[in-house]
Amino acid sequence: MAITKSERRERRRRRVRATVHGVADRPRLNVFRSLKHIHAQLIDDDAGHTLAAASSVEAQIRSQNVKKIEKAALVGKLLAQRALDKNIKRVVFDRAGYRYHGRVKAVADGAREGGLEF
Repeated sequence: MAITKSERRERRRRRVRATVHGVADRPRLNVFRSLKHIHAQLIDDDAGHTLAAASSVEAQIRSQNVKKIEKAALVGKLLAQRALDKNIKRVVFDRAGYRYHGRVKAVADGAREGGLEF
């Protein structure tokens, strides 16, 4: 039985999650990438709460007529702005099994540009 692409990503995601853990003072920056959109959120794993989130489906990002990589960078900057409003400066990056490349890298670069440290 062949292992599908999504099953391989899920296995990589579980391996990463075994070591990456977010706490209140240093939450986990999780990225989800679909074919059209990208979502990012800051998660406190101890409490099980999302502290801040940003997505390319939001009106202020969706309205901009730019490519998907540029939208991903805007999502990272928006998430960083929302995190800094809540006094969160340091995070742990969780790529969720995706390659650190393309839109996932653009979110990370945008978040760093916005002022987050990781």
